[in-house]
Amino acid sequence: MLAEFKTNLPAVTDQAATGPAKEIIDATQEKLGFVPNMYRTMANSPGYLSTYIHGYNEFRGNSGFNAKEQEIVFLVISRLNQCEYCVAAHSMIGDKMAKLDEDTLNAVRAGIQIADEKLQALAVFTAQVFETRGFVTKAQAAAFLDAGYGENQILEVVLAIAVKTLSNYSNHIFHTDLDAPFQPYAG
Repeated sequence: MLAEFKTNLPAVTDQAATGPAKEIIDATQEKLGFVPNMYRTMANSPGYLSTYIHGYNEFRGNSGFNAKEQEIVFLVISRLNQCEYCVAAHSMIGDKMAKLDEDTLNAVRAGIQIADEKLQALAVFTAQVFETRGFVTKAQAAAFLDAGYGENQILEVVLAIAVKTLSNYSNHIFHTDLDAPFQPYAG
């Protein structure tokens, strides 16, 4: 789902990037071999891109969630925000890097029951935090904690929501073109 409004700001090219945005674009090119279109649009506000990258890296490195769990969290949020770009991107990451099985990946994308009880508890809790804007009930938190997660990971879910809000909303506003590696996971 894209916003009715589409900004006229261009994607930032390698040549036009400066300061922190250039550092991020250059580092991303070196690490991934390409720069996602989403980064190039976010680079119109270097603080926006920098904040996104910092939060994203903190979640990836310090959330206490394993790679599969991280993709569950990001996919749930992106699906609820109706961000076609991030659903496709995190589906590719979930498949190729986190090695989510096809049934789990498809269930998360569709918003239906996941066979793995712990991952299901994570998906449900992430949706509850998102939908209630953090006003989770004691019972909702207890179900998350009883599944084997820690109270600190409640904050990590909130961090993921903040990070995905930045990316999902900018993709809506920019109508970001889906990068070739993510295209097989569209729709």
